[in-house]
Amino acid sequence: MTRPRRSWLFVAGADLAAHAAAARSGADVLIQELEDFTPPSLRPKARSMAVALYERWRRTGAVVAVRVNPFETDGREDLAAAMAGRPQAVLMSKVATPKQVTALDAAVTRLERKFGIPKGSTELVPNVETAAGLVRTLDIARSSPRITALLVASEDMVADLGTERSRGGGELAYVRARFLVECRAAGVEAIDCPYTFSDVRGARADALQAKRLGYRAKSLVSPSHARAINSVFSPQTKEIDHARRLVTAFEKARGAGRDRALVDGALVEVPIYAAAKRLLESLGKS
Repeated sequence: MTRPRRSWLFVAGADLAAHAAAARSGADVLIQELEDFTPPSLRPKARSMAVALYERWRRTGAVVAVRVNPFETDGREDLAAAMAGRPQAVLMSKVATPKQVTALDAAVTRLERKFGIPKGSTELVPNVETAAGLVRTLDIARSSPRITALLVASEDMVADLGTERSRGGGELAYVRARFLVECRAAGVEAIDCPYTFSDVRGARADALQAKRLGYRAKSLVSPSHARAINSVFSPQTKEIDHARRLVTAFEKARGAGRDRALVDGALVEVPIYAAAKRLLESLGKS
């Protein structure tokens, strides 16, 4: 994962205007969405657009992806059409068991061979959208070596829990926290649920909440939210300056034979120092 993947934008599969808006959005990952954003009657049209669409999106520098339906419905048809366009990642909606991922992995392997795609190069990103999927997140994450990330849903999850969606997102607090922990334990990236209201200010606040939990990426359904989300998940100047101060203070303390340093009234120990060091190294500022 060499380029930033802060923002994962779902785009209606058969909507040309939406495809163009996505290309202009600045989102890091563009996803042709063949499930809820594409009614069944429009899926054949969306599939026929995949090859040309992915080529246009690739020219923007974005990571190109597709979200297919579960194989229990018409996901196999979605996948066969999408793989002809060589997407970098394949997302599957409503994954609740490792068995679904195993079947997806096998199908992708066959289609890589068919289309001359390097074996194993297509990434998988299962989407966890139900309580049943949430409690199996760790097993799902370990079910294929192709998995680089998992994504947690908002609307379907809320419906499954029997509650209502709110701007504050309190109804999903436990879901988001547990999902992140399980993805970290599995060693894959956790992609936060989308903010499904229209205001950019709310999207930014929701992204900040996710960042405080430990997320480094977020999905979205409105192209107007992409730049705000990218900004939140990019290191800010004050974060970089603070990391530099932590590293300097800790190394000075260690040089003086002390086991920790004090910065702004907070104790800096090895884990905090290591995290600050990683941030600076990722920016070439160590």
